[in-house]
Amino acid sequence: MPHPPSRSLIRGSVILILSVARYAVVEPTKEPPVYRSETVDVLGSPMPVLVFEPDGNGRHPGLVIAQHLPIAHAGLEKDPFQIDVGERYAAAGYLCVIPFLFHWWPLDADIDVKRAEFRDDWTVADLSAAFSLLSNMVSVDESRIGILGHCWGGRVAWLGACHEPRFRACAVFYGGRIKLPFADAGPAPITLAGNIRCPVLGIFGNEDQGPSPQDVDDYSAALAANGVSHDFHRYDGAGHGFQDFNNPERYREAQSRDAWQKALAFFNQHLR
Repeated sequence: MPHPPSRSLIRGSVILILSVARYAVVEPTKEPPVYRSETVDVLGSPMPVLVFEPDGNGRHPGLVIAQHLPIAHAGLEKDPFQIDVGERYAAAGYLCVIPFLFHWWPLDADIDVKRAEFRDDWTVADLSAAFSLLSNMVSVDESRIGILGHCWGGRVAWLGACHEPRFRACAVFYGGRIKLPFADAGPAPITLAGNIRCPVLGIFGNEDQGPSPQDVDDYSAALAANGVSHDFHRYDGAGHGFQDFNNPERYREAQSRDAWQKALAFFNQHLR
């Protein structure tokens, strides 16, 4: 399995050299990952949440990380990439929570069933519970919380920013289906762009078809029409999921490294 792309994360103009063991993918058989699991109730359904804490005392900025697909739908801990995302940002000083958005179904339910039945109203409730958990932690500054997500989670991150005005920054990594409603349980997230109250970072591959370059143009136009500050970056030679080192066919090391640096610089600008 390829190694995560970068061991240097940018904070402003200063490069922080981070310990590999603190944020790199950790094989469970060799060393336990640096996180804990909590459970919160969402409309009567128990939702597992992974919590990644940074080193040091004080009140840290926080991040809600919306999970991606296709592996993590069967359990967050099954996906090394998802764990790596939490560890990266914790290593950079952010207290992170990753809610398990597929707690509504049995773990072994088919992914196609979950996709077909996925509801935005359930997801909004999930994100509200995750935000509440994070913002009430004594080591978190509730005025400095952002949201991000890759793939499926990119759409979820956009949706979360539309429904929670207390998010101070939102990063969407190649989130598709933002122009589509799910299960008739709410409008398409793109139509809610006017509700977003924070800056948005977009990371996309020009070879992606979900979202396609035209979709990305439409996302940008919707944000611009509603006066939402946003900064989109598009990478040649990269398609969907280009940061996911689980998939060597999609993974693009150089583009992925640059995207990680841009994302951390974005959150450092708006949450520090």
